[in-house]
Amino acid sequence: MLLASLVLVPFIGSLLAALMPQSARNHESWLAIAVASYGLIVAGALYPEMAAGEVLREESAWLPTKGLAFVLRVDGLAWVFTMLVLAIGLLVVLYARYYMSADDPVPRFFSFLLAFMGSMLGVVLSGNLVQLVVFWELTSLTSFLLIGYWHHRADARRGARMAFTVTATGGLCLMAGVLVLGHIVGSYDLDVVLAAGDRIRAHELYLAALVLVALGALTKSAQFPFHFWLPHAMAAPTPVSSYLHSATMVKAGVFLLARLWPALAGTPEWTWIVGGAGVCTLLLGAFIAIFQHDLKGLLAYSTISHLGLITVLIGIGTPLAMVAAIFHILNHATFKASLFMAAGIIDHETGTRDLRVLRGLRHKLPITATLAIVASAAMAGVPLLNGFLSKEMFFAETLSVGGERNWWMSYAAVAMGMFSVAYSLRFISIFFGAPAQDLPRDPHEPPRWMRFPVELLVLACLVVGVAPAISIAPVLEIAVAATLGAAAPSYDLAVWHGFNLPLLMSMLALAGGVLLYVVLRRHFDLQRRERVPLFHHFNGAQVFETTMLQVTRAAGWLLRRLGTTRLQPQLLLMMIALLILPPLLAGTPPAWTRIALQGFDPLFATIWAIGGGCAIAAAWMAKYHRLAALALVGGTGIVTAATFLWLSAPDLALTQLMVETVTTVLILLGLRWLPPRIEAAAAPLAPFSRASLRRARDLLVAVAGGLAIAALTYAVLVHPASDTIADFFLLNALGGGGGSNVVNVLLVDFRSFDTLGEITVLAIVALTVYALLRRFRPAPESAAIPAQQRNEADPARGQTPAEQANSGYLMVAGIYLRLLLPFMGVIAVYFFMRGHNLPGGGFVAGLVFAVAILVQYMLAGTVWVESHLSLRPHRWLGLGLVLACATGLGAWLFGHPFLTTHTAHVTWPLVGELHLPSAFVFDLGVFTVVVGTTMLMLVALAHQSLRGHRLPGEDGAEDRQAAGGRTI
Repeated sequence: MLLASLVLVPFIGSLLAALMPQSARNHESWLAIAVASYGLIVAGALYPEMAAGEVLREESAWLPTKGLAFVLRVDGLAWVFTMLVLAIGLLVVLYARYYMSADDPVPRFFSFLLAFMGSMLGVVLSGNLVQLVVFWELTSLTSFLLIGYWHHRADARRGARMAFTVTATGGLCLMAGVLVLGHIVGSYDLDVVLAAGDRIRAHELYLAALVLVALGALTKSAQFPFHFWLPHAMAAPTPVSSYLHSATMVKAGVFLLARLWPALAGTPEWTWIVGGAGVCTLLLGAFIAIFQHDLKGLLAYSTISHLGLITVLIGIGTPLAMVAAIFHILNHATFKASLFMAAGIIDHETGTRDLRVLRGLRHKLPITATLAIVASAAMAGVPLLNGFLSKEMFFAETLSVGGERNWWMSYAAVAMGMFSVAYSLRFISIFFGAPAQDLPRDPHEPPRWMRFPVELLVLACLVVGVAPAISIAPVLEIAVAATLGAAAPSYDLAVWHGFNLPLLMSMLALAGGVLLYVVLRRHFDLQRRERVPLFHHFNGAQVFETTMLQVTRAAGWLLRRLGTTRLQPQLLLMMIALLILPPLLAGTPPAWTRIALQGFDPLFATIWAIGGGCAIAAAWMAKYHRLAALALVGGTGIVTAATFLWLSAPDLALTQLMVETVTTVLILLGLRWLPPRIEAAAAPLAPFSRASLRRARDLLVAVAGGLAIAALTYAVLVHPASDTIADFFLLNALGGGGGSNVVNVLLVDFRSFDTLGEITVLAIVALTVYALLRRFRPAPESAAIPAQQRNEADPARGQTPAEQANSGYLMVAGIYLRLLLPFMGVIAVYFFMRGHNLPGGGFVAGLVFAVAILVQYMLAGTVWVESHLSLRPHRWLGLGLVLACATGLGAWLFGHPFLTTHTAHVTWPLVGELHLPSAFVFDLGVFTVVVGTTMLMLVALAHQSLRGHRLPGEDGAEDRQAAGGRTI
């Protein structure tokens, strides 16, 4: 369970942080610090096993028959990334405690940050490829929330949407690639896939799998041509930028390439696709970074360039190149996180990040300036700092891959090194010169603990650069051994390897970078230039926005041509399709579809005739009296329930009856919102007028559609199926599910995962209705509406004295009928407890209890009910979903597939033996969700039916804002 806790604890912390009040700022930060510290302690305790080359697994069955399981797997590579995510995350959380303003919704920030941490740990620790894709998309979702945290800003919303669209689309490609890999290998287990490299590379679908997986990785790591989203993500708070750009999010792509290196690498296709994208990215990002005027923008493009460097090393495909790639991943995380935090301190203290304004900051921020200069030097590859070592290894690998004749890769590497020196000098330049006099704020050093993460990271840059063999070599060796296995090469992490060509390339890059910066500063006016030379016409973000705009326009064009805002034409098309498609698909009706009159029961036919009469009468009465039409529709529901009972389906009959009751009352509450009818013209329609022909057409289509549905239903019922799944459930309900009521066992045991999805959708629908009704106000009745319609909308109006006296009697009777609540509560408990063996269950019991509350609203009124009953529908919904999910997780704790049911027999004094299946808890969750859903919609409808009565938790801020601040 240790590995599971690494992933679960951040999500639990995210939930707790979201529930904390705004005033508990210190509490949220301490919670996040505790979560990250716990993860570091647990992961650090695994070091002995990782150093010994072990692979630890925790597996819980999910769909064993399909080869799917929830697998957490940690080897050396996963362990190094886990430590990186947690260590940088801990420093970011500490930094964010001082960076975030007291006016910001801090609980939401830490909740999103911890959820993102858990998602990233899920990617790193997943031992199943399908599971990895799920966490992969979770990182896209949580990063969308983090980037758009300041959602009142247009740039934050734009950046969040852009990042999510690109990375989530890449995630869909990754999912397709994973499915192809699973098809080739026959398993989605990571160990099996990594061991099947030769089979994958020899398969005809290898290229398709490689391209799809590469698209997922390249979009996530912002590689060309998908690099444009990363600079726009700078709208996020600086702690988020520091975390996403150093140890998480963008590193997920290169982690995936490194993770699948044994299975996919070693082919020319791998080198050209991965390496080619990396070369374009490292040059493009480094060059554009020089001309940025925003501190975070400069760092964003430098991140793109360094990610390109790592991608090139992975694409080269040699073992030593993989060593250099992993080494630079670690080095880049340290100096890039510290630089982003330093940029945040500068922005926090000066009020601006504009490089054209900032200068002379070393006078007011001497310590921060020193830290930022050292980190920038590490980014530039200055000797005795960690960036120099991994960049020198990069130069060496470009030489080896090109051989003695092909030098283009080496030229590109040196050019990238020169550009990195130039933009590093541009970053450093803000600390020199005369102090700026027109800054928004007078800067000073930040609080001690806000600067501490930067100090620690810069110290790591120095220690690794001076003593790599002592500091980083053991950690790097663990990751390399896990990635390359027997192919792991011998290498030497030393500061000095003598005078050689890689050292010459490093010195050339340093000198050339300084010269390039001086030339650009003197002759191209870096401080005032608004556009990037050569590249201002190639704007990926603009291409993205244009594409999205064209897609929206195309969708609008299709909607105008093929769609309609009127309901009637849509229903007409559906009914025509229903009449045409089934016969085309089914062909000639076989002999068994003929209606046989044997066993004809006149009583059953009479019941159906009543139901049909109710349906026809409801359609006719809808023109004159909606309340009467609703009552007739309820009659068809009762006939349907009687039909289920006639056909020996008491569970369905009971459920249908309760559903019919609840929906009828809810629709009744919504009747007053319908617009007034348009009275028919006094003159009758001409026999062959357009309106009469349209009505005749609609009548024919409706009758034909109804007959088609009836025929289809009859055909299914009389189909002589020779092999059905019913026998399995009948034979295994008692032995496998521990209950004799097959329907209930089917819902809460055999198909419990379907039921979990259904109650989740039910809860989502209820919340959607509630959210819509919070902002909807029924239009006030107009005096132009006839009195008869006003009375129909509100029966309490227009009553005679006798009717008012009768209402008084009903009110007195309602006081006594309030006793129905405990009585019906007992009935609900009765149906719930017997559901596993007799007709009943959580769904029916929930509807019974919901009807009990509906009765109270109808008889006692909204005000009385809510003053005497504490209705909290949202909590009912949440509790129900938690109970249902907890049942499945409980099965995992004992090593069984999700939602596996277990049965226990307990003997209680005076009661006797009780049959207690674990499905009882799941059924309780169903009961709670059903009650919460009904109550939520009921409360929303009932409150909207009262003038001036608002929903719980609603303060009318929207109305006051719409009225210009006036109270409505």
